[in-house]
Amino acid sequence: MIEIERKFLVKSDDFKNEAFKKTRITQGFLNTHKERTVRVRLKGDSGFITVKGISSNDGISRFEWEKEITRDEAQSLLKLCEPTIIDKLRYEIEVGNHTFEVDTFFGENEGLIIAEIELQFENETFETPDWLGKEVTGDIKYYNSQLSQKPYKSWY
Repeated sequence: MIEIERKFLVKSDDFKNEAFKKTRITQGFLNTHKERTVRVRLKGDSGFITVKGISSNDGISRFEWEKEITRDEAQSLLKLCEPTIIDKLRYEIEVGNHTFEVDTFFGENEGLIIAEIELQFENETFETPDWLGKEVTGDIKYYNSQLSQKPYKSWY
């Protein structure tokens, strides 16, 4: 139940040609407390509710619990979420032995592109594709829960 993940900005659209899957994701947050977040997600036709704990000091790992729920349940819970709902398109790209998930955002977060990679352990090595940019692991402004409160377009 521990998620180990690193986040990066993306410096080109080249990842799109390498993707083996893309999925539309709509998500909102029932709770965005700094010690825990409760997320509701509609991913394609599937719904999910996720609880995430506080991140480690370096931002690489944290508690995560997720349960699949019905599409109708997710749609109902999204109506109860704090503003702003996150709307994004996720591309999945295999690079070596890992899968990068690259999110391109819409709405108030349009223009932001973030790549994430989940790891088995914190100091695991992985191949870095040419389109991968600056690492932003641990920078909370790039957490989806924070993007829902202070969207990317408001940073300027």
